[in-house]
Amino acid sequence: MSTPLLEARGASRAFGGGVFDRQQFVAVADASLVIPEDDPVVVAIAGESGSGKTTLARLLLGILPPTGGSVRYQGTELRDLDTKMRQTFRRQVQAVFQDPFEVFNPFYRVDHSLTVPVAKFFPELSRSERRQRIEEGLQAVGLRPEETLGRYPHQLSGGQRQRIMVARALLLDPRVIVADEPVSMVDASLRATILETLSRIHRERGISLVYITHDLTTAYQLSHTILVMYQGAVVEVGEVEQVIKAPKHPYTQLLVSSIPLPDAKRRWGEGTVEVTHSGPTVEEDVEIPSATGGCAFAERCPHVMPRCRQQRPPLVQTDAGRAAACYLYEDAAVLSEEQVAGLSYGGR
Repeated sequence: MSTPLLEARGASRAFGGGVFDRQQFVAVADASLVIPEDDPVVVAIAGESGSGKTTLARLLLGILPPTGGSVRYQGTELRDLDTKMRQTFRRQVQAVFQDPFEVFNPFYRVDHSLTVPVAKFFPELSRSERRQRIEEGLQAVGLRPEETLGRYPHQLSGGQRQRIMVARALLLDPRVIVADEPVSMVDASLRATILETLSRIHRERGISLVYITHDLTTAYQLSHTILVMYQGAVVEVGEVEQVIKAPKHPYTQLLVSSIPLPDAKRRWGEGTVEVTHSGPTVEEDVEIPSATGGCAFAERCPHVMPRCRQQRPPLVQTDAGRAAACYLYEDAAVLSEEQVAGLSYGGR
């Protein structure tokens, strides 16, 4: 494989541990993923609140530096980028955040959020060319320029504000868009519209997407591959079709089983999480692991074993195109960071 456009290799991020706060909290532990240079992909990062999804997104965007491992752009550590290359990175790797209202300055019209980045990254364009570029960007996300420009953020709906943020990213001709829960704060009628816009952008413009979400349904609809995170650790990774339809890790199975089905006779919470494996017999009544060691999911896992509290399980290849971090598959081969990163984009 050629040098990836953007990659994380064993990236970790811890907070605390200083003079005044000696207790350290690990928000992301040894996460690896790859965005290829010439093969646009859609990678979902899924998990419940507090799983480390947003922290991983901030590592990829260069907003936070990793405290372990590395995040690289075209083979160079983000912290080592020179001025020119950092400028290119800032243009080519764009973000769409969860709450669009927080992104806008309420004292400026929405035009300000569009004109400033265009003027900064494309100073050679004339005023009329910048205006044309902005109008084309708004039309690409389904907005009418005459009904959008000139307004203040509070005069637009949440869906309109979010689509403006997608348009803002598109104006800079990015190669990667990191979308952090882009539809969680809009109503259901607009979610499909925004997701379809992102999918169309990927198909037509060849832009890779890193889609951060707690919603496995939209992850399944939009992405090619998926990383499932729990308390900072990637517990399952692979092709989305495999992971969602036949999850291996008990946490992923719990997430999938919690998706409401269109069955009026089915009660909430019915059904059990079952695991098929070739490993050891599951033992009952074992001690739950402490918060400082072992598998983070052990205190919720119905299949916890003594060794689960002693050491965090590595990612092992359970079958082709997928890996899980669980001792239920002890006979499977442990994967390297490079192999895990390959699974994150389907190994294409």
